Amino acid sequence: MESFWGMLKQELIYQSHFKTRHEARAAIQEYIEVFYNRQRIQKGLGYLSPVAFAKQYYAGLMTV
Repeated sequence: MESFWGMLKQELIYQSHFKTRHEARAAIQEYIEVFYNRQRIQKGLGYLSPVAFAKQYYAGLMTV
């Protein structure tokens, strides 16, 4: 969990300036839902994004 907070700060917070808490909350939610959970490569998934891993997984099921 600590590495997640570190990445969030490094990739979003330190590079942005938010005028309101609502703006910051929306940016953090978008980062987590759109980028972190879907696009960011993950070591545990063989350095693939979750979307790419799922496509590869289901493509493998279809060929069997």
